[in-house]
Amino acid sequence: MSAAKIKAQSIIDENKVGPGKSILNLVTTDDGAAIQDALEEITSQRSVPNIFINKEHIGGNSDLQARKDELPQLLKDVGAL
Repeated sequence: MSAAKIKAQSIIDENKVGPGKSILNLVTTDDGAAIQDALEEITSQRSVPNIFINKEHIGGNSDLQARKDELPQLLKDVGAL
């Protein structure tokens, strides 16, 4: 597990994101490479984690960390808390 994935998972866990969250591990998913290719096409981001909230692309771990203070409200707004 990459350091970026661990940090992103930690911030998600800290915010106690409830039911409805989906975490897809591209390493253990049969079509992970194809999914990563599709995500790159959609987001222009090849790296993982590739984070979405309510179908909105947030970015990677550094983007999530930069929005850490606004994350609780963002998650409340979409009913994830």
